[in-house]
Amino acid sequence: MTQIKVLGPGCAKCKITYNNVMEALKQTHQDAQVEKIEDIETLLKYNIMTTPALVINGEIKVKGRVPQTSEIVEILKN
Repeated sequence: MTQIKVLGPGCAKCKITYNNVMEALKQTHQDAQVEKIEDIETLLKYNIMTTPALVINGEIKVKGRVPQTSEIVEILKN
């Protein structure tokens, strides 16, 4: 099962990213374990200085910007 993590301190951009992930999963009919991580110490472990960030199966796919739903759909297809 795909594991998706949305990393960020809980700002509006992080919430939009999370919502875009959920919409992308709905569009692709995929099941995934989605986790929203707001803990600063955990964020530092990923060595991310700009948020939001999107981590899929342990790999950082997007950081420092809000990915559009269509972009997340493409990432999930590949």
